[in-house]
Amino acid sequence: MFEIRIICNPADADHITEKLAQTFTTGAARQYPNRRNTERTRLYITAEHRADSEPWPTPEEAYALAPSIISEIGWTAGAVADKPFGEDIGREFWLRKAALLDHIALADEHEGIRSDAAELATEAARRLVNADAAAVTRDPRHYVRQQYAHWAKNH
Repeated sequence: MFEIRIICNPADADHITEKLAQTFTTGAARQYPNRRNTERTRLYITAEHRADSEPWPTPEEAYALAPSIISEIGWTAGAVADKPFGEDIGREFWLRKAALLDHIALADEHEGIRSDAAELATEAARRLVNADAAAVTRDPRHYVRQQYAHWAKNH
């Protein structure tokens, strides 16, 4: 994910935004007056490479190095128990919790079990996406898998 800043004529803003959306997966453009030249405008656009240029990992790839679901439940419970109430728990907790819930939802889907696991996994994934200020326009659970796979390889 990255952010693009453009200074342009206000009349060109829509055209530029459209062209960027054709090349990247973009968030909503934020538009502000230019500080130095009032005849220009500033555009800020959060973008990421399209999924076809950087495919999301499959669940099997993402969780290849993951500990068991039971082990991750223990880790997340322990992480919460060790922190005083109201203290920032950190990104690793939210990533591992979102991955755990995704892993449970995938297991339920595979077994044909009807539960709210997929909804909980999506909500946890959205929390991670928001915490990372990531511009994810598709299923946020894919983002969790990508981030977890990266974390697991480098942890």
